Amino acid sequence: MSVVPEHVKPLPDPPVLNTQLGLLAALKARFLQWRDGLLLQRRFQQWALAFPLTRPLARRYAVRLFDLCAGFIYSQVLLAAVRLDLFEMLSDGPLSLAELSKRLRLGSDALERLLQAAVALDLLERRGPHAGLQTRYGLGMLGASVLTSPGVKAMIQHHALFYHDMADPVALLKRRGSDRAMASYWAYATSENPSELHDVAVGEYSALMAASQPMVAEEILSSYNFAQHQHLLDLGGGEGVFLAQVAARHPRLQLTLMDLPAVAKRAALRFEQLGLSARSQCVAGSFLSDPIPKGADLISLVRVAHDHDDEFVMRLLRKLHQSMSAGARLLIAEPMVQTKGAMPVADAYFAMYLWAMGSGRARRPEELISMLKLAGFRKARLLRQAMPLQVRVILAEP
Repeated sequence: MSVVPEHVKPLPDPPVLNTQLGLLAALKARFLQWRDGLLLQRRFQQWALAFPLTRPLARRYAVRLFDLCAGFIYSQVLLAAVRLDLFEMLSDGPLSLAELSKRLRLGSDALERLLQAAVALDLLERRGPHAGLQTRYGLGMLGASVLTSPGVKAMIQHHALFYHDMADPVALLKRRGSDRAMASYWAYATSENPSELHDVAVGEYSALMAASQPMVAEEILSSYNFAQHQHLLDLGGGEGVFLAQVAARHPRLQLTLMDLPAVAKRAALRFEQLGLSARSQCVAGSFLSDPIPKGADLISLVRVAHDHDDEFVMRLLRKLHQSMSAGARLLIAEPMVQTKGAMPVADAYFAMYLWAMGSGRARRPEELISMLKLAGFRKARLLRQAMPLQVRVILAEP
C-alpha cells in the first residue's frame, strides 16, 4: 500500500535530454519544480504533519520559519540581558527572582518575562525549587558563552545601530546612503580622506574590531603556519590584536602594522603595553594612497577586502602585487559566502551588514582567487580549516 496520499501528483516523466544542461541537471530542475508545487499544496502540508515519517521534518521547518519571524525578539532579549549585566550578576551563582529584581531595580512582573524568555533561549537556566527554596536562575550554556566572549558582547550592543538601519529593510535596499547610522559608524569605508579621520571618529569601531579579533585570530592561526616567516605586515591591522595573538605564538617574528593614523596610535600603545615595541612598528597611513611598507615576507589582510567594493579591492591587490618581493606571501582572511558547514554568516548577516555600512560585500572564494590572479598573482588557494565560522583563509603568491 502506498504511503503517498492520493491528492499528491506523481513525478512527471523525465525530460528529453538537454544537450546544454545535461540529463542530470534537467532532471534536477524538473524535480525541484515538482517539489515546489507539492510544497505549496495545503493538503500536502497537512498530510506531511500527520504522517509519522515526515512529521519530524515538517515540524523542524515550521519551527525554523517561526524562529525567523521571531528572530528580532530573540536578539532584543539578548540585548536586554547584556545591558542589564545579567550574566555577570549570575556568574557567582544562581539568584531568585526577588533577589534579581532588587539588584536590577526592575519590577518583578517585567523581569519574570525577561527571565522566562532567556531560559527559553538557553541564555539562562531555571534551578530548583529545592527544599523550600524559591526557584533560582543561573547561567545557561549560551549565557556563559556571552560572558566569556568580549567580542560577542560588544557586537550585541553594537547591533542597535544595525537594527536602526534595518527597521525598514526595503527602504535600505533601495537607497544605500552615507547618512545611514552604520555608514556614519564605519566612516573610513566611505570617506574620501580616511587618513584625516580623528581619534573620536575611529575610536568606537576600532574598539569593536579589537574586541572581536581574538576569535578571528584563532581560526587563522589554526589554518596556517606562521613559523616559516620572518616578518609579518598586517594591513588595516586596527589596534594590533591579531598581530599580538600571532606574536604570542611566534616570538621570533618581526611585526609591522599599517592603518589610519588615529588607529595606528592605538596599536603602538598596545604593543608597548605588551612588551612588543622592540620587534614591532606601526606605520600611519592609507594602504591605498601611501606606499606599502617594505621588508615583509608575509602580508595579511584580515577582514579588510570585504569592507570595500570591487574597484577598491582590485586597486589594492594590484598595488600589493607590485610591492611584494619574490618569495613573499599574501594571506586574506574574511567571511566568504557559500561556505559549506558554516553558519549563514557571510551569505545573510554580512550581506545586509555591509550594505547598511555603505561599502563592500562578502565574496565567494572563487571570486577572490580570480581577482588575485587578475591582479597578477600566479598562485592562490583556499586553505583547509576544521571549522570556518568567522573567516576563511586564502594564500596567494606573487
